[in-house]
Amino acid sequence: MRVFLVAGEPSGDRLGAALMEGLQTLVPEVQFDGVGGPLMQARGLASRFPMSELSVMGLVEVLPKFFHLKRRIAETAQAVLDTQPDVLITIDSPDFSLRVAKLVKASSSIRTVHYVAPSVWAWRPGRADKMAKVIDHVLALLPFEPPYMERAGMECDFVGHPVVNEPIASNQDVEKFRADHDLGDAPIILALPGSRRGEVERLAPIFGAALDSFLNDRPETRVVVPAVAHMVDAVAEQVRDWHGRPIVIDPRELPSDDAQAQKRAGFAAADLALAASGTVSLELAAQATPMVIAYNLNWLTTLIAKRMVKLDTVTLVNLVSDTHAVPECLLDDCQPDKIAAALEQVAATPDAQHQAMATTMERLGRGGEAPGLRAARAILDRMNA
Repeated sequence: MRVFLVAGEPSGDRLGAALMEGLQTLVPEVQFDGVGGPLMQARGLASRFPMSELSVMGLVEVLPKFFHLKRRIAETAQAVLDTQPDVLITIDSPDFSLRVAKLVKASSSIRTVHYVAPSVWAWRPGRADKMAKVIDHVLALLPFEPPYMERAGMECDFVGHPVVNEPIASNQDVEKFRADHDLGDAPIILALPGSRRGEVERLAPIFGAALDSFLNDRPETRVVVPAVAHMVDAVAEQVRDWHGRPIVIDPRELPSDDAQAQKRAGFAAADLALAASGTVSLELAAQATPMVIAYNLNWLTTLIAKRMVKLDTVTLVNLVSDTHAVPECLLDDCQPDKIAAALEQVAATPDAQHQAMATTMERLGRGGEAPGLRAARAILDRMNA
């Protein structure tokens, strides 16, 4: 069995690696080709170009790279057509992935699977109908998503979220993390300003100002900033003048499994987190770390988002648990004073989020079959139906 995979950002790389492991379990002779990051490469993928080239978010951020991305789309689609795999699996990054699938479908009958359903329940519901023209099968991370995809004419399976398969850091893991970074017994606050350069450049100054205010009466608190490999230097530059003597966690010199374990231990060690909106809220919930979510976009993308987003919360913990347990400071509210006030609220009542986080993990499949294996099984079952 030959599988062509395309992932465009770190969260997609994690999904892809788990899916590849699942496929290798069920079809040991499977062969992989495509585009992916270090975790997928560790499972045997030789990426055709660096995945980091695709880690761009927001209309204005994409524009300067438009022609380069267009070339990569054409190049990737042609590689699929040349190799004629049994299935093309695109993973998130819909602006890139679905354009590749469109070109492939225009010239072949290769089966297409997209991993991560678009959030049509939140905004732009018409995306499902457009997607159905080029995608045969969708793998959904959230339990309420399949009906939206099926109504548009695609096959869809809820396969669980990979975060529920992550180990929970032990007390020993936390103690080692504290010792390795000379943290002693100091309170810890995590700062997670994103995994893309544009996000970090926008959010880090706001996060820094908010933390300066929050830490004014907490001189003993240390700031820990986990960073993805390709953003370590940029993150370090952004946070070097923050209060809290920030420690940037650098995964580059560790094997991927050790780097993930260190990140989990850091999350579990923290008393509180300030994070950009995204999958990281689920990673924090998996380690039971109370959080505040903050996010903004450039002014043009913000204007568009205000017109199109239809929900009163965007944080996945809130959405899956059907609560508003996690405070959000989004768009116009992404301001240092408002973020600091939200941090004060969560610091005063850290247990208020624990039930919502536990409910989220249960609904996403904790305790069941590994999501990567479920995803692999769903792909094979649909192909053989």
